[in-house]
Amino acid sequence: MNKLGKIGEDTATHYLEKMKYKILKRNYRNRRGEIDIIAYFNNTLVIIEVKARSNNKFGYPIDAVNARKVKRIKECTRYYLYKEKMQFSEIRFDVIEIYQIKEHYVVNHIKNAF
Repeated sequence: MNKLGKIGEDTATHYLEKMKYKILKRNYRNRRGEIDIIAYFNNTLVIIEVKARSNNKFGYPIDAVNARKVKRIKECTRYYLYKEKMQFSEIRFDVIEIYQIKEHYVVNHIKNAF
């Protein structure tokens, strides 16, 4: 993971904790793929993909979450639930965009992104 990616995930985690999300796992990996952040909020399991950018030269951060990426995240989530023997009636998939503006970072939380 590059430096901006690590800062982005740290910034997203700090934001989520401030919003009263309970962080269950970070950088969860299994044979199906990776989930940046797994959290719990209002009786809902929230799967979060974090995308950080220093500019929009290559598009908005959410543009990098394509159909292939969505499929891998969902497969990884199913495997996580199976391995952890967890059941949730509500599961939500969010994207958190982190924009670097000089030395500051701006958070854009997109709920139910996919």
